[in-house]
Amino acid sequence: MKAPAPAPASAPANGSAAESKEPRWLTDEEQRVWRSFMEGVTLLDDHLDRQLQRDAGMPHVYYGLLVKLAEAPRRRLRMTELAMLAKITRSRLSHAIARLEKNGWVRREDCPDDKRGQFAVLTDEGLEVLRQTAPGHVEAVRQAVFDRLSPEQQKSLGEIMRIVAEGLQPAEAGADLPWLR
Repeated sequence: MKAPAPAPASAPANGSAAESKEPRWLTDEEQRVWRSFMEGVTLLDDHLDRQLQRDAGMPHVYYGLLVKLAEAPRRRLRMTELAMLAKITRSRLSHAIARLEKNGWVRREDCPDDKRGQFAVLTDEGLEVLRQTAPGHVEAVRQAVFDRLSPEQQKSLGEIMRIVAEGLQPAEAGADLPWLR
């Protein structure tokens, strides 16, 4: 995100103020931080995906869905709520739930008070897979993240990511969030 080759000195005569405004390019230090962040996120996601594929035959996002269902009352959530908690699109959730159903780890139930609504329910078999997989997954997370950071760094990371996440989830109507798509 460094500045590209210089643009012509003057903005188009019929251009708006927004078109002629110079982008806020990242400084060299911001560029370093951004690239380090992206490399870390990409490598961490790959590391956790490989561990879960090896140990349970599922991607990281599916594991996260099973965890959210296990933590829910009666191990069930409305599909729309599960999409919001997982921060994924409804179509991605539907595909994931179909795969988890095929494995016998989740089942869908119709919502009695909403003909179009459905619940995702964690089955006993899905809970057992989660119980068997969790120790290895926690160890992978611990080795990849927490064992490398001091307690102060852990606290800072948590605060930073909370601020980033909150900033990307505006409360106003019409926000373009994955679970609303």
